[in-house]
Parts: sequence; C-alpha cells; structure tokens
Amino acid sequence: MPAGLRGLVRIADGAIEVEVLPAVGARLHRLRAFGHDLLRTPDDLRPHHDDPYFYGSYPMAPWCNRVAAGPTPVAGRVIDLPASFPDGTAIHGQVARRPWELGGDGVFRIAAGGDGWPWQYEVEQRIRIDGDRLQLDLRLTNRSADPMPGGVGFHPWFLRPLRVAIAAAAVHPSNIASEPRPAPVTGVFDRRRLEALPDGLDATWTHLDEPPVVLLWPEAGIGATMTVDTAQPDRFIVAAALPGTDAVAVEPQTHAPDGLRRLQQGEPGGLALLSPGATLELGVGLTFERTSQT
Repeated sequence: MPAGLRGLVRIADGAIEVEVLPAVGARLHRLRAFGHDLLRTPDDLRPHHDDPYFYGSYPMAPWCNRVAAGPTPVAGRVIDLPASFPDGTAIHGQVARRPWELGGDGVFRIAAGGDGWPWQYEVEQRIRIDGDRLQLDLRLTNRSADPMPGGVGFHPWFLRPLRVAIAAAAVHPSNIASEPRPAPVTGVFDRRRLEALPDGLDATWTHLDEPPVVLLWPEAGIGATMTVDTAQPDRFIVAAALPGTDAVAVEPQTHAPDGLRRLQQGEPGGLALLSPGATLELGVGLTFERTSQT
C-alpha cells in the first residue's frame, strides 16, 4: 500500500459514523448508520487510489461529471485537461484523487489549479454529524485575478439493495450526450416513486421538489432523506446504476452534464462563472431513521 494511504479520520456522533481518507480526495471511506455500512467500502484503502471513481463518496471540483479533454478556450483563458476516463473525457474534477489538508473539527482543504485548469482555486469540505444527521458542506473559491468557471458536487456510491426516489420534474436522459434543455420526466426517467434504480440508468434530474431524494435500504431497515442547498439557479441529481456493481451513485451537483459547454454556449445548467475571490457553495444533508427492526 502506498505510504500516503494511511491515516483515516473518524467522525461520529450517536448512531452515525464516517471514516475520511484525506490522502485521496478527503473522501468518505465508510458511512455507517445504526451499525450498517451504507457506502461501497473496499476491504483495504488501495482501491481508492487505484480505481478512485467507484468507491466511497468523494467531493468533485472545480467541475462535476464530464467535460471535454484538450485545449478549450473559456473566459479568456485556455483549459487544457488530460483525459481521465476511458471515454476520452475529463471527469469529476481535479481534487478527488489528491491529498487534502486537515483543518480540524471535520474540515478538510486543498489548493489546486494553475495546470490544465489555468485558474488557482481552493476547496473546503466540512463534515458534521449531529445525532441522526450527516451534513456535508463544500466550498469552491476562485483565487485567481479574473473570473473562473466552477461547479461542485458529491459522488457517493450507496450499497444495494437500495430504493431511491428523486422528486424531479425534468431530466437530462444522458450524461454522455446531453441536449441543451432537460425534458419532462416520463417512463423510466420518472423516479418519483421509491423503488430500485434499473441497471444501465445514468442521467441527471433537475427542477427538484422537496425533499429532492429519499433513500431506503430495505434489508437493513434504514431510510434517509437528502437535502440539497445551493445559491445556484437550480440543483441537479445524477443517478447511475451500472450493471454488475453492488452500489448505485446518487450525486447532488450544482450544474448539469457537460457544464463547460453549457457555459460557453449560454445553455441552462452550465458551470458558474466565479468572480475573483467569490465562493460557490453546496450543502448536502442526510437524515437517517430506522424503518424496521433487523
């Protein structure tokens, strides 16, 4: 195991516990509620390093989902990101694989940028547990002298069997080739009922009601309600159920798929354009409850 993978940070209160791995994206290695593991947690820490996109829960910044790799002129500068996924795109930002610093009291920070992403920026993640509630707060701050595109999100892999309800009126049916505007939810994309996500589903929901997401682990007898708070004009939930995996992703984000293209072309749901010193925030809460005795 690489030496840098040592050093989990445990945060717990009552029935809720998380273990954070600062060395690889300040990600949640484990989330446990009422004695049950709810994330896809590897047996050791190495998979977080070797296959970082498919375990635990990690913050995404300064963008989420996929953007084009290679030279792209945006906001007076040229972004030149390497491909980081087999489909040839740059995926899930720059900070999910890098070491973060501990700030104390559940706070983790990283300074990044100035490479393929030509702006300098800082990201802060704050993790709090209060009784039956886990609160994750993410802040992206532009530390450059001119405006910077930005987006943030969380990427948890929740263990199956799991039922999910997404209170959304509109959807981008594809995260790979999204249209400029979302479509009304119909058929398989109407996820307003609490049920299992079908294999192969990989889309982004928007025009959210409250609560935006409800989760149920029927075998564990545990339910959770997700809240999503941001000052952005809209909120987005990506959900992906990949065939052959024992978990599904339910990802709150501040922008729609292909957020860089959307910003360039003036489409809705694009990356925010942050003024020098400005901060983009996302707060995600999970309130857990027992639904039955197991």
